[in-house]
Amino acid sequence: MKVVVLGGYGVFGERVVHLLCRDGHDVVIAGRNLNSAQALAGQVGATALQLDRTGDLGPLFDLAPDVVVDAAGPFHAYGDDPYGFARAVLERGMHYLDLCDDADFCKGISALDDLARDKGCFALSGLSSVPAVSSAAVAALADGLEEIDTIESAILPGNRAPRGKSVIASILSQAGQPMQIWRGGQWDQMRSWSDPVRYQLAPGLRRQGWVINVPDLQLFPEAFGARTVMFRAGLELGVMNYGLGAFSWARGKLGFPVGEPLFSLTRAAAQMLWPFGSDRGGMVVHVTGREGVRWIRRSWYLVAEQGEGPFIPAVATRAALRAPDRITPGARAAVASLDLAQIEDAISDLAVETLRKEQDIIPAFQQVLGDSFHDLPEPVQASHQTVGTLRMVGTSQISRGTHPLSRLTGWLFRFPKANDDIPVEVIKTRQGKTEVWERNFDGHRFRSYLTPGENGMIERFGPISFLLGLHVKDRALHFPVLSARAFNLIPIPKWLLPISVATESAENGQFRFDVKLSAPIGIGLVVHYRGQLRSVGQGLADQDVARSA
Repeated sequence: MKVVVLGGYGVFGERVVHLLCRDGHDVVIAGRNLNSAQALAGQVGATALQLDRTGDLGPLFDLAPDVVVDAAGPFHAYGDDPYGFARAVLERGMHYLDLCDDADFCKGISALDDLARDKGCFALSGLSSVPAVSSAAVAALADGLEEIDTIESAILPGNRAPRGKSVIASILSQAGQPMQIWRGGQWDQMRSWSDPVRYQLAPGLRRQGWVINVPDLQLFPEAFGARTVMFRAGLELGVMNYGLGAFSWARGKLGFPVGEPLFSLTRAAAQMLWPFGSDRGGMVVHVTGREGVRWIRRSWYLVAEQGEGPFIPAVATRAALRAPDRITPGARAAVASLDLAQIEDAISDLAVETLRKEQDIIPAFQQVLGDSFHDLPEPVQASHQTVGTLRMVGTSQISRGTHPLSRLTGWLFRFPKANDDIPVEVIKTRQGKTEVWERNFDGHRFRSYLTPGENGMIERFGPISFLLGLHVKDRALHFPVLSARAFNLIPIPKWLLPISVATESAENGQFRFDVKLSAPIGIGLVVHYRGQLRSVGQGLADQDVARSA
């Protein structure tokens, strides 16, 4: 096939060119910099074409290629008519592909669907690591599951991977900006490049990923019916990760714009750090779902060695053009447009290894309680079936102590203020062996971390960890405090421990909670909150949910 690759001398475009030339395609490298196009063309046996996608496209159409691949970007900056180039390509009866990773652009390509069908052409947006490769992995991992709770993906390149200006511009443009996350069956707002999590890609290869906006977050909830979809990306060096994290926080607070000077400065700084780290990176996709009565997590790992990670965004284009007859005409995001076997075949000549794993998921409270967990009423059991993200909503009544030290303790632990009837939301998220509980009492939020221990459940609030003697009595779940430590090291004397009377039960088929915490040595009540909750949220494909603004 004759294939024109726009931006074919860029970081990822060059990889597309190399792979297509290996496969014997007639490749034309196009872009505004003719010297760069000619230099690469001479190396790989392609031809060069000077072309500006916003200018005269006559030279492109004179070549009459079968396919045009846009590997230029950054796609978020394509102006008032972002699909003008794709539209012009389709109007001439040529197929269109792009390596877009911008969520809005990728999703919006469907506006050209009627045109593409009329011309008998295909237009696939996002033929890159996301959503093309990630969705192929999700589709394979989800096969046979009766429901999907969570889809979680991460891309974690090595530090010596080349960084094009368009990639840096894309990351910096969204860092600190609000983004929509489908979590626990509802849309939540998070800040781009926040909420870091560590991933183990392979022995000796552990990286940190940060929430960032990609097409998967908008497209996968409906495509796969998942209750939660998360995506993270990360850099190898901590100084770069946390530097971006600080930038994201500051921009989220101050709302300042970003532009070309910052992009160039950041790229220069990244180049100075290039000698550090490694050329080893990877990608992981987790799908957690139910197969019969089992909850399982299936994972697909990809590890790229010898600096070949930048080929991964190019392999989907290679796979698509190895079997173009399998692609249905129309314009759409590249979600499950290729199967995982095609992707893995397209990387078979690269220094890349893939691996699949599967493990049973047993919720944390079920681990601690054992068989007695099943003695609890069904609503209480359901409230602790946290295999991914579980969202519950309801109402609560709050009482607070009046002693000055009681008030200080409540402030330190961020407990809610007194109120007779307020809305409450609890989001429980499984992270490894730990459950993160985010409580929201009418806008007043506090968080704790619960992890199964040898002698019970350990709940951490900030630097203080409590050992809870979980047990079932009279069909209710009790949470007495047995001991506590500061900074996980210093034992807190028993006479300083809070007095906890906390239970979970069911009444008329509804989950109820009652938590009363009192301080020792005569201080008295700190906080007493009680109320009722119900689980909410299904996959977006299973309900009519209006996306929040």
